[in-house]
Amino acid sequence: MRSEEVIMVPPPPGAARRRARVGSALEVAEYFAPQRTATQDLPDPEPLLANLTIGVLEVLAGVREPDQLARWLGEDAFRALVTRANLSARARSARNVTPARPAYRIVSTHASSPADGVIEGVVITAGPARTRAVAVRLEGWDGRWRATSVAAL
Repeated sequence: MRSEEVIMVPPPPGAARRRARVGSALEVAEYFAPQRTATQDLPDPEPLLANLTIGVLEVLAGVREPDQLARWLGEDAFRALVTRANLSARARSARNVTPARPAYRIVSTHASSPADGVIEGVVITAGPARTRAVAVRLEGWDGRWRATSVAAL
């Protein structure tokens, strides 16, 4: 029988520090990720529901850019609004219609809170030609409300 000698190679200098940094980098990433905020620490959602509704209707009418609402929208809601705005613009161009500022007024606002830091609201608006409803889900992130879902009917 032959005995084999096992040679232990020490880790390169700083390897333990690199491993420690990876763990702390994840902790830092979680720390800087959006943080949920409780409803009691957030402002009244009603003004945001009303203003966001008018903004969404103006985007769909083609008189406002979706980027102007990006601050109050989550990523998925923003993408959905941009897609819907592009479809509306395409439909207007096919009919040779120039965008005009809609004259909607808020008829009513209904909001409920299914969970802490979450508001689901419906805003009913009336215009010269039709009445519309806009459903909005607001979630508390980083001390402010953000719309994670917007549906204009």
